[in-house]
Amino acid sequence: MTNLIETPRPAPRPKRPFFLRRGPMESIATALIAIGFLMLFQPFFLMLYTYSLVTLLAGTAMFIIVSKFPE
Repeated sequence: MTNLIETPRPAPRPKRPFFLRRGPMESIATALIAIGFLMLFQPFFLMLYTYSLVTLLAGTAMFIIVSKFPE
């Protein structure tokens, strides 16, 4: 009869919180960029047009930062 030696398995890594995962946060950043474009090209409300560049820049900066997160 053969004696098997059990090697200890490494503890499973805990799941990251939602705001630290790459996939969902990239989707949110992409949606923010799309909202900024819609705000920029709509002809009805000046307030939306006023904040469109800020929204675009925030989405772009968020995408650049989030794309460095591990998967």
